Amino acid sequence: MTPRQIMASRPALHVIFDLDGTLVDSEANYYEAGRRMLARYGVTDFSWEDHTRFIGIGTRETVTTLRAEYGIDAPVDELLAGKNELYLELAGTSTEVFGQMRVFVERLHADGVPMAVASGSSRAAIGAVLAVTGLDAYIPLYVSAEEVAHGKPEPDVFLETARRMGAEPADCVVLEDAAPGAAAAHAAGMDCIAVPYVPATASDPAFEAAGLLFPEGQSAFTAEAAYDWLRGGPGPATASGASGPRT
Repeated sequence: MTPRQIMASRPALHVIFDLDGTLVDSEANYYEAGRRMLARYGVTDFSWEDHTRFIGIGTRETVTTLRAEYGIDAPVDELLAGKNELYLELAGTSTEVFGQMRVFVERLHADGVPMAVASGSSRAAIGAVLAVTGLDAYIPLYVSAEEVAHGKPEPDVFLETARRMGAEPADCVVLEDAAPGAAAAHAAGMDCIAVPYVPATASDPAFEAAGLLFPEGQSAFTAEAAYDWLRGGPGPATASGASGPRT
C-alpha cells in the first residue's frame, strides 16, 4: 500500500481512540489506584473481579458507585482526587502501549488521518499517559468524559471529540475495548472497531453493532487487519488472529 490510500478512499475519516485498555494497558494501574484509595477509607477487600465491573466506565461514575456500595462518607470529589493522584503516580512509571496499537497509530499518522483520544479518565491522567508513552506526538487532541455532561455509555464524549476535530459523527471510527464505550460509539452514530479487554465480554450485545470485532481481544488485534478494514469501508466483520477482515 502506498501512503495516504485510506485518505484517498475515505477523505473524511477521523479515528477516535479510547485510552485505557485500548491504546494502553493501564487497567492494572487503575485497579491498584482504586484499591489503595478504598483502603484509606477502611475497604480492604476490593478485588480485581470487583474492578472489572467498571472497565469502560468513567472515573467519576466509578467512585460515585463505590462510595454508595461501601457506605463511604467522604465527598465524591475527594475520592476522585485521591484516586487520580494515586493513578498518576503509577502511570508515570509503568504504562505500556499495546504493540500493535502503536503500529496502527503510527500508520494512520503517516497517512495523515486525524486522530484523538476520548476517555473516561481525567484530563490530567490522559495527558500524562500520552506524554509518558510518546503517543502525544501522534495524538495531540484528547477529551475527558469529565468535560461533558455524561460519561460512557452515553455518547457525549465522542460527540464532543468529533466537534473539536471538526468532523461529522458519521465520518468517525472509534476504537474501544469495553461494552459501554462500544454502546457510546453506536449512540453517537459512529462506527466502531471493538477489541475487548476482557475477551469473555465479546458476546456482549453492545459489541454486536461494531463494524469490526476482535473477539479474542488484544492478543488477536493487528494493525494490518484494522487498517485493511478501514480502507475497505464500514461493514460488519469479525477478525481473529491474523485473518483479514470480511467486508
